[in-house]
Amino acid sequence: MKIQPLDDRVLVEFEDEKEERTASGLIIPDTAKEKPRTGMVVAVGTDEDLQSKVKVGDKILFAKYGGEEIQMDGKDFRIVQRTDILAVFKN
Repeated sequence: MKIQPLDDRVLVEFEDEKEERTASGLIIPDTAKEKPRTGMVVAVGTDEDLQSKVKVGDKILFAKYGGEEIQMDGKDFRIVQRTDILAVFKN
């Protein structure tokens, strides 16, 4: 299945989370962790100005509670509006 965001939205794939442990060695379960706020852009909406600023493959930082979470093929994605994109990471 493929999703094409509309207007000023982008489809973002969450970065893989590493298993976290406390100093004493206890594993922190996924339910106790905050969701990542960075991810890789998978698709960009139809807004031409947005397409000039954000490209497929860019790593972005987005608002903590921004966008809608969805799951496809066992992976976590989020559809984020332009106003929720805080930064694009550059090399």
